[in-house]
Amino acid sequence: MFIRRNIFVRKKEQEHLIQTVYPGSIAEELEIEPGDVLLKINGQKIEDVFDYRYLMKDEYVEVLIRKPSGEEWLLEIDKEYDDELGVEFENGLMSEYRSCSNKCMFCFIDQMPPGMRETLYFKDDDSRLSFLQGNYITMTNMKQADIDRIIHMQLAPINISVQTTNPELRCKMLHNRFAGEKLKFLQDLYEAHIEMNGQIVLCKGVNDKDELKRSIEDLSSYLPFMRSVSVVPAGLTKYREGLYPLELFSKEEAGEVIDMIESYQPKFYEEYGLHFIQASDEWYILAERDFPEEERYDGYIQLENGVGMMRLLKTEFHDALEALKQNDNYETWKNETCRTLTIATGKLAYSTLAGFAEEIMKAFPYIKINVFAIRNDFFGETVTVSGLITGQDLKVQLLEKKASGTDLGDTLLITCNMLRSGEQVFLDDMTVQELEDALDMTLVAVENQGQELIEAMLNHHYTMQRDNDTDSFVYVKGYNS
Repeated sequence: MFIRRNIFVRKKEQEHLIQTVYPGSIAEELEIEPGDVLLKINGQKIEDVFDYRYLMKDEYVEVLIRKPSGEEWLLEIDKEYDDELGVEFENGLMSEYRSCSNKCMFCFIDQMPPGMRETLYFKDDDSRLSFLQGNYITMTNMKQADIDRIIHMQLAPINISVQTTNPELRCKMLHNRFAGEKLKFLQDLYEAHIEMNGQIVLCKGVNDKDELKRSIEDLSSYLPFMRSVSVVPAGLTKYREGLYPLELFSKEEAGEVIDMIESYQPKFYEEYGLHFIQASDEWYILAERDFPEEERYDGYIQLENGVGMMRLLKTEFHDALEALKQNDNYETWKNETCRTLTIATGKLAYSTLAGFAEEIMKAFPYIKINVFAIRNDFFGETVTVSGLITGQDLKVQLLEKKASGTDLGDTLLITCNMLRSGEQVFLDDMTVQELEDALDMTLVAVENQGQELIEAMLNHHYTMQRDNDTDSFVYVKGYNS
């Protein structure tokens, strides 16, 4: 790598404060430090993180930095195409977040109780978060220039909350008079071969039945560049006073949604090799049907949107349990493993996790596992996902179990999405430590992975490791390092 440094002074330009410099990075070698400011790359101002990433892709770049002293350094860098500078900025987007300009009839944030932390009430609808974090956007606050920029930079995939392809109905659902005309951007992205994923939040009596049929058929015209469309039911809390009167789907209606979706899949798969339209896990649970086989999820394109999550978890769990049973030491291990523990989950995942617990208790007869579906008193009983369970609901309901004489054991397993990302705090600001103190239990937050769930149930006494000789996974005794 060749570097040449020129130092001079010039007037203040658009700037981005550097917060972190990674060890061993190009930035560290250049003596860039936290507190320095990025002004330009290749003589161009940086509007946001996309400009930064796009311009840094060149093999030769000129980076203009201002030091805290006011001195400016022009750094000339020869590097490999994909080499990063190795910094993080104070603002991850390198510009202000774009808030939502809609008032959707199904918006979950409008159904939040008062008195929660301020950040939970912020509605984002920022296309950059679609690429960076997988967020779904409505495109209503985007202009043609934004779409042209995406096409020019070949940014993909972009995740789009479509809701309906009926322009008038989309305006009504999003309560935005421009929502219908923004559907034209789908054609622009399609013609530019930009990969897309779509989402339909289904509202009973609004965009279901014939309107859903229309949306599926319209969106399929963007295949293969629109690779998937998920259909998810609108989430309804008890805080809907003054909002559009939405109702929950019944078991029979959930079955009708599934039937319509599955009726299209063979045709799309035959023509494009994609099943394309997918029902989220909630529909199958509500309809009391088994989840589709793994192959129908096309590689789990919309896993983070709740599409195929339970099927993947089941597959991983059973594969990991079978590997454990095939271990030469299994007969010894199953007789020496003795403990009592509790799993707390939402109503949606309860039957699946209860089934897992039964299988583990059968395989390890000296283990006792309680599985409880926590009723969501905080948001209302209509909210059944685990990720919206609060610390206070866990505390109250598990203490009731204890008071009734249930032995909860010394460990509580929860899914990690009950906690704020990267922190030991629940949605209602109760900390893990506070809950542990109240229950006199150790709390273990588990990833939604079958292997990790089994290891947590067994207290990590038997962990799966790769055997380099056979290039396969085997269980070994001892704590996971």
